[in-house]
Amino acid sequence: MSGNDTSTPTPAVSWGSIEAFARGKVQQFVQQLLEEEVTALLERGRSERRAAVDAPAGYRNGRGKPRRLAMQSGTITLRRPRLRGLEERFESKILPLFARRTKELGALLPELYLHGLSLGDFELALRGLLGEGAPLSASSIARLKAGWQIEYDAWNGRDLADRELVYVWADGVYVKAGLEKEKACLLVVIGAFRDGHKEILVLASGYRESTESWLAVLRDLRARGLGAPVLAVADGAMAFWAAAAQVWPETRVQRCWNHAIVNILDKLPKSKQSAAKILLCAMPPAKTRSEAARLRDGFARRYRDSYPEAVRVLERDWDQLTTFYDFPAEHWKHLRTSNVVESPFAALRLRTGAAKRFKVVANATMLIWRVLRVVERRFRKLDAPELLKDVYEGRRFIDGKPITRAIGKEAA
Repeated sequence: MSGNDTSTPTPAVSWGSIEAFARGKVQQFVQQLLEEEVTALLERGRSERRAAVDAPAGYRNGRGKPRRLAMQSGTITLRRPRLRGLEERFESKILPLFARRTKELGALLPELYLHGLSLGDFELALRGLLGEGAPLSASSIARLKAGWQIEYDAWNGRDLADRELVYVWADGVYVKAGLEKEKACLLVVIGAFRDGHKEILVLASGYRESTESWLAVLRDLRARGLGAPVLAVADGAMAFWAAAAQVWPETRVQRCWNHAIVNILDKLPKSKQSAAKILLCAMPPAKTRSEAARLRDGFARRYRDSYPEAVRVLERDWDQLTTFYDFPAEHWKHLRTSNVVESPFAALRLRTGAAKRFKVVANATMLIWRVLRVVERRFRKLDAPELLKDVYEGRRFIDGKPITRAIGKEAA
């Protein structure tokens, strides 16, 4: 090699050692950042004397013991610079005093659970990802869960006064997770707002779906500043609607078609259910309320004499099953069912149904909330979000089409 060759020598790294090499480089880089943080604080480098009278006091005093920091890219070992003679205690912004893992790693655990990892497998899986030196233990996992509980409690008390609520979907979800002897019901409310985004508003445990449980949930939302929605979508359970009538008397009612069809089919013998289901499933996609009513009447003519109870259930709930026709047609697919609540629980049920993992209701609620917050990041906006402004401000729709006269929200 000539004397003028200034190229950097190729490091001794191979395919088998590239992971360790990359972690080593990250470790060097973060350690350098810690040293530079001290240099910026003291306004002088290592071994430099204090040049100005008004320069910051204090001086370097070696380094602390090696500490492991778990990151998504692996586990690195760092030594925090020690300082003496400072007027105030030095708190590193790069590596807080008791930090053992990055925030991104903490967010990874509910992702792992969502994709099939049980709580007992966390440590084994994370050691495979982060290396044997990862600072993980049963107690550290427990501390992480305790941190989630604090986050859950804060989330449950967050202010909601700035939300402009248009639609809500509510459901009581029974998760097959062995939640004590009496299985608890998770009360879930998801809202859609004027800008089109959806958000989980409530995830709370209740004793089944009682009116008292729903009243506590809805009153808490109101106390935290959330206004009444224009429309609520839920199944036929009377507990939610009884509570909503007290807390949100101005809110319109839309019964879930999926639940309604199941309830009607239950009134028929199994031999008749297949044909009846075809007739029932043709009603909600009807383009107009009158067309849906025509299909309803055809169903009634066919089954009224033999199975009057099935027809009675359909006709009893008809007005509340067809409220969606008074809203934009672009929103109908979101409003006809409570799938907005059911869909996020689909992946979760695969996990909680696989084995009995929870013995305490509070633990189940907290962990399920944490996993649902992961799912929430993937929520899509409603179709035609620009129309939510019209709904919020009280514009009227007939068979999904807007009419020209606008009225106040209270009159809507």
